Amino acid sequence: MMAVTRRFALAAFAAAALSTSAMAADMIGNCEVTGAKGSIPIANPAKAGQLTVGVSLPAPIWWNGDSPEAVKDGMEYCMAAEIAWRAGYDKLEVVNLGWDAMISGQTSGWDLAMSEISITEERKAVHDFSIPYFNSGMGVLTRADAPVDPANIKAAKVGVQQGTTGANFATEKLGVSEPQVYDDQGSMFAALRAGQIDAAITDTSITLAEEVATGGKSKVIGQYDTGESYGAIYPKGNANNATIDKIMKAMIDDGTIAKLGTKYLASAWGKDPASVPMLKP
Repeated sequence: MMAVTRRFALAAFAAAALSTSAMAADMIGNCEVTGAKGSIPIANPAKAGQLTVGVSLPAPIWWNGDSPEAVKDGMEYCMAAEIAWRAGYDKLEVVNLGWDAMISGQTSGWDLAMSEISITEERKAVHDFSIPYFNSGMGVLTRADAPVDPANIKAAKVGVQQGTTGANFATEKLGVSEPQVYDDQGSMFAALRAGQIDAAITDTSITLAEEVATGGKSKVIGQYDTGESYGAIYPKGNANNATIDKIMKAMIDDGTIAKLGTKYLASAWGKDPASVPMLKP
């Protein structure tokens, strides 16, 4: 009886090990992928045997980590992981791109790029866009100890990121005459914390993430409704673009993107972006 019991115990142990191994196989980075691997395959990716995704770091909550090697989760990273899996790959490579170079079409060698990119007609001339996956207004972030009044924001020192819709909005819609322009989000927010500017204007989602990151030392005083949506950008005319769009659509339809939003965005911000007061330009 002991020998039989031992054989059953060994068999149970082996089965458990196989089960654990199978579960581990359904992970890319720290993201649990839930779709069927290879269910919507793509051929001839930018690099054989993997999906290659561009991003402009830092992008906390959306891409958690300051370098491509460090990023293992986040809203858009896990979206990319799910796309890779459903396309038939268990390897995802993250490539860090300069924002201005990426958005103006000066980079290549990737299958798609996701970096909280607002869909605009001007950008459509350079890239193909995915279907929208997130709606965002334009947020105003100030220091909590020196908040800017929406009524006097035009006279304040306003920071914007070069090449973003926030930069265009500040000058063209709000009438800010001489905004301080920064190459990346990190530099703009550092300037706000240092008191070099009075307010930073960029997507509401990004300002909410910074409010949390500063532990309340900065504050989102409101947002402007611009009707903007985020989309991934694709190389213009690439044969795989329509297929990746099918994967994205399937992820929306089966609730995958909504679940990632709850896990990474709502929990991190502690509030719904829709609850941020609306301002008038």
